[in-house]
Amino acid sequence: MGMTDLMSLSLAEVSGLIKTRKLSPVELTQASLRTIDDLDHKLNSFLTVCHESALATASKAEKQILAGSHIGPFHGIPYAVKDIYATRGIKTTNGAKVFASSVPSYNCTAVRKLIRSGGVLIGKNHCLEFACGNHHSLYGEVRNPWNLEYSPGGSSSGSGASVAACMVFGSMGSCTGGSIRGPASHCNIVGLKPSYGLVSRYGVFPLSWSLDHAGPMTRTVMDCAIMLQAVAGYDSKDPSSARVSIPDYSEILDGNIKGLRVGVPVELNENTPEPVSSLINNAIKTLSELGASIEEVSLPITGEYATVSGNIITWSEEAQVHAPWLDQLHEYTPGARQKVLVGSVIPSAQYHKAQQMRRMVIEEINQSLQKVDVLVGPVQKTPPGPLPGKSGGPEIAGALNMASERSLSRPYNLTGMPAISVPCGFSPDGLPVGLQIAGRLFEDSIVLKVAHAYEQASPWHTMHPSF
Repeated sequence: MGMTDLMSLSLAEVSGLIKTRKLSPVELTQASLRTIDDLDHKLNSFLTVCHESALATASKAEKQILAGSHIGPFHGIPYAVKDIYATRGIKTTNGAKVFASSVPSYNCTAVRKLIRSGGVLIGKNHCLEFACGNHHSLYGEVRNPWNLEYSPGGSSSGSGASVAACMVFGSMGSCTGGSIRGPASHCNIVGLKPSYGLVSRYGVFPLSWSLDHAGPMTRTVMDCAIMLQAVAGYDSKDPSSARVSIPDYSEILDGNIKGLRVGVPVELNENTPEPVSSLINNAIKTLSELGASIEEVSLPITGEYATVSGNIITWSEEAQVHAPWLDQLHEYTPGARQKVLVGSVIPSAQYHKAQQMRRMVIEEINQSLQKVDVLVGPVQKTPPGPLPGKSGGPEIAGALNMASERSLSRPYNLTGMPAISVPCGFSPDGLPVGLQIAGRLFEDSIVLKVAHAYEQASPWHTMHPSF
């Protein structure tokens, strides 16, 4: 099997080959590193590649497996993490100039769990500065593997691009308003924002402590379930971590969704332009053909107020996070600097009102999910757009631009409910579009189940970019 064919396999497929000793973790890691060396100069999806330590970890995994000690499905799997995840002895820049030389002395909990599961850390993915601004000029832009002149989405940009380009089999991203699902949609991969508190954020640089989520980005839903299994669970180091039982997320992915009730929120689907609207409608039709019942639901409060509530909360909390570096704001990108400054002048009374509005959104969505099992719609209204500086591309990822836009992904950060992006087709220009599926708090398995059933009934996850 050639290197390209090997790296195009799913995480689950290479995991099976490793378990049966038909594939060496060292061979797989070498293929991952060679693919990065060959391709990433075009994408710029990595800030750090850990050649020596990755090979050493792979060699250790190989010896364990040959000795009869196979830990589980993540054993020997090459993966990456967004560069806001603290990694012991490995540079962690947060995509920022002010952290350009930062080398943590500890691993964040998610990385520690992935190491314990036998994973092979390949490197650190590029991202928007502090997961909210622009790509810093010090590191350059990340490009979309489906069209190098287009954006892969943010803020987990490098994670989305590297997984789509088959450089690694998964990456951990972060999501405050859509930073996992957006890049997943734009890059034709799967991205899960798990339930709030399901995956520890200890050691992940915060943007907004009450809205941040950490979650996996992979090429298939099964792969996403495997990676989630490795990182989910209570962590005493994260005050928001939840004590809940962790099911076998892979076991429930049987393709059977007959009788499940799928809600289509009017306000989160209306005014969606072509080609996204047609692709989403086709996906909903597929869910119906698979035996799910489809029901229109209305979320007027969510549609009107979720975005403004989320923005006020995010920017207020962000300003508190960045208080220690206010004298270095001139080194921030315009987008990050603007949000910190806006957040610093938001009155506490307005923040309080935004939290009250958030509670109204939570109650409204909770009520809708008493009638249906999941809610579906687009992740974003449009396919990927041009890179900044290109014709039609954004100039600044700032507060002023975001304030007037309705976010289709933000509501589920406010509620903390699980939400996933799964590939659902391409625009006439060959640019990917994702279907968003959200469900009740800590019912991540149901969200994965519906996403997997749709994925297996469609061809999109089998398509990989060629560049």
